[in-house]
Amino acid sequence: MVRGDSERIDHLVRQAQAGDRGAFSQLVRLTMNDIVTLTYRMTGDRDTAFDLAQETFVSAWEHLDGFRGEARFENWLYRIASNKALNHLSRGTVSRTVSLDGDDLELAGPAGQSSPDQILERARLREDVLGFMAQLPPQQRLVFELRFYKQMNFGEIAAATGKALGTVKTNYREAVAKLRLFAREKGWHA
Repeated sequence: MVRGDSERIDHLVRQAQAGDRGAFSQLVRLTMNDIVTLTYRMTGDRDTAFDLAQETFVSAWEHLDGFRGEARFENWLYRIASNKALNHLSRGTVSRTVSLDGDDLELAGPAGQSSPDQILERARLREDVLGFMAQLPPQQRLVFELRFYKQMNFGEIAAATGKALGTVKTNYREAVAKLRLFAREKGWHA
């Protein structure tokens, strides 16, 4: 999702709130990748991620009249998706396997400029980072995902998760501290 699309998204939201299913379908197309990526990083399971994303959009459609525009639409969706993922995780049904399919972590360099050794190293790094994230408690994993990958500020994360700003900052600090320890154990160099 491109942050510069906010006017377009706002317009589509208004149309969807007026009952335009086509506008809502466009919103889904614009935001689906980000929602699936969030739920995948939360659960570690691709099928579960797609199921949770679908549940997110069904819920968003059903409650679209409740969206008042106090936060960005994308943040509202992140909140719904994160709640779905956290509820799923609280049921203890999450898979802890890590898939290397796809390029979820954006660790690749410019196309055509990688040697086989660099590609293998990125794959190992991707596996290590996903493994690290799978070890984080769900709230820390969510905050880390939104801050590190979505580059949201702490206020946006608080709005998206419904958590107090201090709680968000604490969760992020704890996740970063664990990442530093994990990096030392893996022998990563900063």
